[in-house]
Amino acid sequence: MSGATTRGAGTLPGDPPPEGAPPGGRRALAVWGIGVSVYFVAVIFRTSLGVAGLDAADRFDVGASALSTFSILQLLVYAGMQIPVGLMVDRLGTKKVLSLGAVLFTLGQLGFALSPSYGMALAARALLGCGDAMTFISVLRLGTRWFPARRGPLVGQMAGLIGMAGNLVSTLVLARLLHGVGWTQAFAGSSLAGVVVLVLVLLFLKDHPEGHEPEPVPHQGADYVRRQIAASWREPGTRLGLWVHFTTQFPAMVFLLLWGMPFLVEAQGLSRAAAGELLTLVVLANMAVGLVYGQVVARHHGARLPLALGTVGATALLWAVTLAWPGDRAPMWLLIVLCAVLGACGPASMIGFDFARPANPPERQGTASGITNMGGFVASMTTLFAIGVLLDATGDDYTVAFSAVFVLQALGVTQIVRLRGRAARRERERLVASRVETVHVPV
Repeated sequence: MSGATTRGAGTLPGDPPPEGAPPGGRRALAVWGIGVSVYFVAVIFRTSLGVAGLDAADRFDVGASALSTFSILQLLVYAGMQIPVGLMVDRLGTKKVLSLGAVLFTLGQLGFALSPSYGMALAARALLGCGDAMTFISVLRLGTRWFPARRGPLVGQMAGLIGMAGNLVSTLVLARLLHGVGWTQAFAGSSLAGVVVLVLVLLFLKDHPEGHEPEPVPHQGADYVRRQIAASWREPGTRLGLWVHFTTQFPAMVFLLLWGMPFLVEAQGLSRAAAGELLTLVVLANMAVGLVYGQVVARHHGARLPLALGTVGATALLWAVTLAWPGDRAPMWLLIVLCAVLGACGPASMIGFDFARPANPPERQGTASGITNMGGFVASMTTLFAIGVLLDATGDDYTVAFSAVFVLQALGVTQIVRLRGRAARRERERLVASRVETVHVPV
């Protein structure tokens, strides 16, 4: 008989779980579910502007560029917080960071409901973005602490899927409330959901299963921060994960977060109800594709890059056909196909974490996830701004404005192709080293 000790780094989804791996099970699912509920509410708040963009323009009397500033500022704060949040999660644990995030995004949503001016509304969205930034990385960390590594891709995709359900709430529920009870009541009422999930976290969430406590990390100040960031960035898998996330996420994010509704209503001549149904289709497609991608990556690790690049290619093709369609408007069938394909962008962006996860040991997972998660939100922020500026400059020419999508996709694909070989070699080396370092001790 022998005992074995292994390192967590280098474990791939298809490998058998090492001794001492998190057990998973119903208890893990319950705790993880509490964490995901916080992310679910954060996504409702994050995407609430997507169904209220035209209302916000009227309420604050602003044009396209100023309207896009709401989402740009929110994403700027979100992206800028990713590495600090990753370090906080590694240092403080999930419960503390999720609790703080819930407080901040709830105050941001409530502030947005009550803001009498454009400036105060901007400040509220920034506060919301700060709280939102603390949720997803915390949920990813919670998954690695409670589930075996082989479940990582599926657990990550499920978290993204549940988050998209929050988007569904925005498009179906919040939109109706907004036009039923009005701006203040709709946004203020939705903020109560933040209070509910905060109470759940404080009462029931635990950072890790009993007997699986992480080794304590001594406080080392700025030197520790620099080492964590530098070590994560040196891994090609982290950088590849960032660029995969950058290239895949932003087309759907931009569409759902702000510009989808104006594009469908103003450029395509649809009613708000019809446009809302197409936005809902994006969300439903995201949820369906997320289940498929999670299962495929969990079983076939080599499918990661083909899935990501295939999604980018399909998205670019559908946008090109839609924007180049002769006449003033694209046919409904094409818009339906476009929205269905956009639904694959979220699940494809989750693949970025499946490159970063095996490239880093457990004590760097939060930092590496933060770096990866920056990618899509930097791309989304850039595209939101570019579309707003181009719309104002061209007199609301959506064909020219949405062409900005292709520029960022080209940049991202170039970086993915450049890094893929190095990341694959490093991943193989780490996997071999992890297996060799398994120590068998007679007992």
